[in-house]
Amino acid sequence: MVVVLAEEGEDREGERRKEEKGKERQNKVIVVVEGGGEDRAEESSSSSSAGSPPSEKLRSLSASPFIDGVSRSDSFVRDNHHFLETADLHPAPSTLITNDQGGDYPPAIGFGDVKYICLLESSKLWAIAGPIAFNIICNYGVNSFTNIFVGHIGDIELSAVAISLSVIANFSFGFLLGMGSALETLCGQAFGAGQVNLLGVYMQRSWIILFVACLFLLPLYVFATPVLKLLGQRKDIAEVAGKFTIQVIPQMFSLAINFPTQKFLQAQSKVGVLAWIGLAALIIHIGVLYLFINVFEWGLAGAAIAYDISSWGIALAQLAYVVGWCKDGWKGLSWLAFKDIWAFVRLSIASAVMLCLEIWYFMTIIVLTGHLEDPIIAVGSLSICMNINGWEGMLFIGINAAISVRVSNELGSGHPRAAKYAVIVTCIESLLIGILCAVIILATRNHFAIIFTASEEMRKAVANLAYLLGITMLLNSIQPVISGVAVGGGWQALVAYINLFCYYVVGLPLGFLLGYKTKLHVKVEQASERMRKWGGQEEQQLSAADSNQINILTT
Repeated sequence: MVVVLAEEGEDREGERRKEEKGKERQNKVIVVVEGGGEDRAEESSSSSSAGSPPSEKLRSLSASPFIDGVSRSDSFVRDNHHFLETADLHPAPSTLITNDQGGDYPPAIGFGDVKYICLLESSKLWAIAGPIAFNIICNYGVNSFTNIFVGHIGDIELSAVAISLSVIANFSFGFLLGMGSALETLCGQAFGAGQVNLLGVYMQRSWIILFVACLFLLPLYVFATPVLKLLGQRKDIAEVAGKFTIQVIPQMFSLAINFPTQKFLQAQSKVGVLAWIGLAALIIHIGVLYLFINVFEWGLAGAAIAYDISSWGIALAQLAYVVGWCKDGWKGLSWLAFKDIWAFVRLSIASAVMLCLEIWYFMTIIVLTGHLEDPIIAVGSLSICMNINGWEGMLFIGINAAISVRVSNELGSGHPRAAKYAVIVTCIESLLIGILCAVIILATRNHFAIIFTASEEMRKAVANLAYLLGITMLLNSIQPVISGVAVGGGWQALVAYINLFCYYVVGLPLGFLLGYKTKLHVKVEQASERMRKWGGQEEQQLSAADSNQINILTT
């Protein structure tokens, strides 16, 4: 009897010790599971019974899929939202390890919560923005190397290709990219809501719309020569450019496949493959250009064929990845692509107008600049500044796409606070990047133009514009973020009206007034002199002709 009572007492003591150890482990490992509409907390004790601590069992897991409550690469975790914290992973404040908001962030309380959210959202942002920015740089390189190889054929050929790509092709590129941006809204929100099967239908619907849009743009390519002559281009350049433009018509139709598949992959954060495809396309394009122009001596026709091959190679490579490795989103061709297509068209048109109003504005600025005094210096200095601004813009295009994906995913998942925090963190980081770029431009304002020109007069004009260029780069750091938020939330029409008012009702008339009808150059000259004295530099006073060039960025 005594032995039995002693054994029962030992069992109770052992159970009590196990409970105390379990409570201690609960401070280290907490798993909150949401499934079947019921929330329950489970204590992770199986690992201790197996003789190994919880941290060793969970060491191989990645923290990122558990951050916002949804792992979009694992079907089990997609159906059951998990939040995980261990001592080995970046520990979140206890207030964030909750499930009462259905996977959304609870309100941030204290510096620890804010720091945790900033690190989290920053890692998510750059995981998307980095590969996209790299892909854009590679695509930009395709155009740049085309110009480089054509430049060795002749000056007229170089001017013709530059006009063709910067006016005709750039016009259609911007319009089709805007039309395809509707897919960012719909695919991003559908993916966030777990309706992955709809992504393929939306992509096919976008194919149809962009293909029809290409047919409407086709006359612009066919009649490029008279259009360029109407815009004031020299007859010989316009004729060569018109011939080259007709030869790159296949490239335009490749965009009808390229943009929808790109947005399809971006919505699922599968952006690494886009970077690899862009890099491979750039390398192949350089090789094909050398083969067709230097070896086969096909001249301008060889450059056009290489351009078409590279563009279709990118489109088909992305399509092959979608069909072969995206089985959840791609279920094959479907007649559902034709259903509710008019509503999709309206959103696509709103997206296109939003983007084109911005692109056409800068094209108009170039045209107006050409009518200033000494247009060669004016246009040249502005082109250098816009080129520098364009390199910064490539980075912000990646950020634009990333915040669009983040906002659409979180809104589709029903996580408004997560979308809000993502926007705040992205705005802060973009502003810091803009400040850094502005400081670099101002610090090197008398030297960075050497990269582009050996003309002392041109370098002086660029140095005068550097102050406004720095301000422009700073202000441009926020605009892409807001634009990406609008695309992610489906507010393209509202932004289109805002762009129309700001660019064309305020910007262009004000720029025309300041550039042609006022004596602003006197004020600019005085301001420049004060800034030189403040900076401790003893430079000669700017001439009125040089200071006139500053007017071209006042819009």
